[in-house]
Amino acid sequence: MEKARSHIPVLAKQVIEILAPKPGGIFVDCTVGLGGHSAELLARLLPKGRLIGIDFDPASIAIASKRLAKVPRAKGRFEIHQNNFAALPNILAEAGVEKVDGILADLGVSSPQIDDPDRGFSYRQKGPLDMRMDPARGQSAAALINRLSEKELAEAFLQFGDETDAPLIAQLIVDRRKIKPIETTQELTAVVCQARRFTLERAAGAKLHPAARTFQALRILVNREMPNLERLLAIAPQLLKPGGIVAIISFHSGEDRRVKKGFKAGFDDGLYSEIAWEPLFADEDEIRANSRARSAKLRWAKKAGPAA
Repeated sequence: MEKARSHIPVLAKQVIEILAPKPGGIFVDCTVGLGGHSAELLARLLPKGRLIGIDFDPASIAIASKRLAKVPRAKGRFEIHQNNFAALPNILAEAGVEKVDGILADLGVSSPQIDDPDRGFSYRQKGPLDMRMDPARGQSAAALINRLSEKELAEAFLQFGDETDAPLIAQLIVDRRKIKPIETTQELTAVVCQARRFTLERAAGAKLHPAARTFQALRILVNREMPNLERLLAIAPQLLKPGGIVAIISFHSGEDRRVKKGFKAGFDDGLYSEIAWEPLFADEDEIRANSRARSAKLRWAKKAGPAA
């Protein structure tokens, strides 16, 4: 619970200002994580409002549930579903909800996920090369690294990680796995560092670790994050009440490009009456308090039609 207490949700002030939750409203937090944004939203929806949360990670759900239960008058006013937000229509149907006042998605990874070596997200800690948000579903990062072709790996590293050395990294991965399958974070980190001509000692002291973009891309690939984001962008307008807001926090250019494009398409089609033409960023005070906020970008879109 210490990590839950120290958890600082990014752009929390901006999220509340944009979503403007009011008592009695119904909101969805598509990525509950450790419950930081959810707790802020829930407190403003009570006593009669409702928060519907979604997260793939059972460990995060356990922490967030305890956090939300401590919000005064929260009993019976929130629920968290273990699922992916691509299934949002089914989740709302299960909850008996047709449309909502607001939707939030924070596309980042929580610190406990990165810090737990058994989850395999970190290039700084030795652990099994897993990276699944839900450890019980899908293929692990190791399975993909050892199965995908050199071309597929290079395309993923470039598309999802903006990794300019993607071809070299993919080539060395394929060469290395012919000798022995790559099964741990340490093994993958060593391969990437070799491809980028870094020693492990020099990499450890680098401002941006040479394996950071490769690990980011692999995580996105493992958890099908881009297809799921595209799905959310497609279904959000149909699930919002007139005047409702969808807000999405992204952390790298590939995500932000898709959000920007999706919101503009909705605006051009008349589904949204307003959108954020430029993203919102954290100020220097927030960045000093929470370095994770440095790369965060918040975009939003408002459903067309008169608000209730």
